[in-house]
Amino acid sequence: MIAAEKTFVIAKSIKEAIQLASENPETSKFIAGGTDLLVNKFQGNETNSFLIDITSIKELKGIRKDKDYLYIGSLTTLDDLKKSKEIESEFPVLIEAAHSVGTPLIRKTATLGGNILCENRCLYYNQSDWWREAVGYCLKCEGDVCIATGGTKACFSECVSDTAPALISMNAQIKIETPEGESIVPLLSIYTGDGVAPRSLPKNAIIKEIILPLNQQFKCTFNKLRLRESLEFTSLTSVVSIGKDKIIRITFTGVDPKPVYIETNSAEDLETLIKRILKSSRAIDNDMFTRNYRRDIMKVYITNSYKKLNLL
Repeated sequence: MIAAEKTFVIAKSIKEAIQLASENPETSKFIAGGTDLLVNKFQGNETNSFLIDITSIKELKGIRKDKDYLYIGSLTTLDDLKKSKEIESEFPVLIEAAHSVGTPLIRKTATLGGNILCENRCLYYNQSDWWREAVGYCLKCEGDVCIATGGTKACFSECVSDTAPALISMNAQIKIETPEGESIVPLLSIYTGDGVAPRSLPKNAIIKEIILPLNQQFKCTFNKLRLRESLEFTSLTSVVSIGKDKIIRITFTGVDPKPVYIETNSAEDLETLIKRILKSSRAIDNDMFTRNYRRDIMKVYITNSYKKLNLL
């Protein structure tokens, strides 16, 4: 089932990696930890034949503090996040989110950049190639219909990153490098809401760093629903945060092709807020847990988070 790669290149610098990707726009893919990409390749969901290994690029590693911000290299492994005193003291929810991913062995290889970019998932898409051929190819694998809904216009594969909701709820930004230069954008802005093409980053773009604002006094809650506590991708992840600006930030993944993000304050009625959140979520029955069950758990997570943060 695994076809031999035509090309596997180890890039020594960001410039070299971007140049290689630019020269092979149709077939190239960056690879770091590979814990998501190689599984998708085994299933036939990843078909790029030109893999660019970026794990040797030193610029993408390490955690540093500069004035009012903490910069986390995109190749920082999920396991290494717990070794940072700054993250432990100011952003412990990020460590909690990272610890919920996969298994200990996976966390020693998987990177933070890779997790925020992990491919959207669907019960009808993340199967073997022969299974998908027998059922019928869906919109996400060049078919003409969404198997889950029967529709022909939209793919609702789910964003399943666990670190993205934690980062988004703490106003994270990312530094991106492309052939045109560097730019800094909110992490939330790269998610499109399109299940087929869930991120707006060009194929030759590299996320250099994840940027978090310091001294914001974030208090956060983290919740995750999955069949098994180890290994499973999320069926629903929620992070609720409140900082010194008194803005309540709520982020869900696992119930929409992009992170569901809502801002509010303590003046908004909880029941009204829950209705607003559920309206923003486009969960469908493409997960081991039903749509209705996950929506019920969203209400539970919000209520429990408000209690834990003393917002009720």
